[in-house]
Amino acid sequence: MSFSAVILAAGKGTRMYSNLPKVLHTLAGKPMVKHVIDTCNDTGADNIHLVYGHGGDQMKQVLSQEQVEWVLQAEQLGTGHAVNQATPNLADDEQVLILYGDVPLISQTTLENLLDAQPAGGIALLTVVLDDPTGYGRIVRRNGPVVAIVEQKDATEEQKLIKEINTGVMVVSGGDLKRWLSALKNDNAQGEYYLTDIIAAAHEEGRAVEAVHPEKAIEVEGVNNRIQLARLERAFQAMQAERLLEQGVMLRDPARFDLRGDLQCGTDVEIDVNVIIEGSVSLGNNVVIGAGCVLKDCEIDDNTEIRPYSVIEGATVGEDCSVGPFTRLRPGAELMRDAHVGNFVEMKQARLGEGSKAGHLTYLGDAEIGANVNIGAGTITCNY
Repeated sequence: MSFSAVILAAGKGTRMYSNLPKVLHTLAGKPMVKHVIDTCNDTGADNIHLVYGHGGDQMKQVLSQEQVEWVLQAEQLGTGHAVNQATPNLADDEQVLILYGDVPLISQTTLENLLDAQPAGGIALLTVVLDDPTGYGRIVRRNGPVVAIVEQKDATEEQKLIKEINTGVMVVSGGDLKRWLSALKNDNAQGEYYLTDIIAAAHEEGRAVEAVHPEKAIEVEGVNNRIQLARLERAFQAMQAERLLEQGVMLRDPARFDLRGDLQCGTDVEIDVNVIIEGSVSLGNNVVIGAGCVLKDCEIDDNTEIRPYSVIEGATVGEDCSVGPFTRLRPGAELMRDAHVGNFVEMKQARLGEGSKAGHLTYLGDAEIGANVNIGAGTITCNY
């Protein structure tokens, strides 16, 4: 599927009360806008145009590895003005998908459905029905078809009763988008150039506007404050927990589990409460993770138990091992098969051989320890 994406990410995020640009606030350990970029890439975007404004230097630093075209919106004069900054880079004959950097949960399936739904010469628009539509632009229909979108501040009392709202996500051809945007006016309550006004322009030209609903309403919820971000965090974690449960992972309490990266699991894996997974983590068959553990960028092999409140980062743990409780394995730590480290043991850039043990109160750094060695309490190895 060939298309270009325009992601609007220029807002300051005043209600976040932060020096960080709003779209860089993290959800599941990843900036909100990075979720949107990743979904665009998964959907097959040929080009991604990122419209930025506030905190541009921070954004370019955080997203330095992303293949995006940076588009500056120096003044925030509305969504129509924002998209218009990207139009010089858009081909007339390509599909253009318009997204928002503070709407992080939009799914690949929903985007594919929206792209497929675009009528020839028309617009595909993502809408959703809300019990309380206050604050959102209303979808105005006439005998079925969508004819306009009216923003909350410009809506009549009758229009405010409409519960179908605009998400702002749409697909339109590049040539039509350029023409309609160039004709926008800002004679509205906000004094801004509304992207949504192109819906009425399309209707006046007799072009079709096809409304599509997302798979889940949570996909199109945006973030304007930390309360909303926290709500989306829990919703996202619940979705990830459900996926893992469906795959056979035993989460003792799905509501007390955070996945902030990628997790690969074998069969019969058990994860207790308040476990945090970060980065890329691999768990083999029959692995048990105790309560309160933090695992980051590590590999744990079959039949191994990680006891409560252990922290493992950048380490490799072999088969039939036991770790913890209260163990810290730092980058470069490696436990061979049937090794054991107990409470208040820390390892860094060290290998503990097959069948070897360090039961408690030990620091092992920059060491190579052979098989079947018993390390006594209070032992320190290090290389200054």
